[in-house]
Amino acid sequence: MERIAKFQKVSKEQFVKDGGKNYNSVLLPRRATSGSAGYDFFASEEIIIPAHSERLVLTGIRAEILNGWVLCVFPRSGLGFKYGISLKNTVGIIDSDYFFSSNEGHIMVMLSNPSDSDVIIYEGKAFAQGVFLPFGITEDDEASLSRDGGFGSTDK
Repeated sequence: MERIAKFQKVSKEQFVKDGGKNYNSVLLPRRATSGSAGYDFFASEEIIIPAHSERLVLTGIRAEILNGWVLCVFPRSGLGFKYGISLKNTVGIIDSDYFFSSNEGHIMVMLSNPSDSDVIIYEGKAFAQGVFLPFGITEDDEASLSRDGGFGSTDK
């Protein structure tokens, strides 16, 4: 397998600035088995997603990704099957240049709960998974701008 990325924690200062509380509980994503495609992201604190609501979850993680690759973030399938939990934007796309953003490339996930009950994800439990995928560009691609930010920052 080609090694194309490295997970790191954002700085404690960035984590706190973004609203995080338990920096020492931030765990680097990891695969559950050698055959797993997805890297599990873990809750650094108890996460309560109210019924018919959503919650922004700070991961405390950034990913240094080789050019030509993207990290796609999905909810854990168990949360979807049991509670209907999904990502607000359906799939999170973490581009390689996000690592260099002024927020240190802090990966955040917006979870939606369409159910009639609050859902609790306990500290240390996996709530999302990331899969690295290669991508191509068109022959006439002329992209030259740089990003600085997260959600929706590439269309500004």
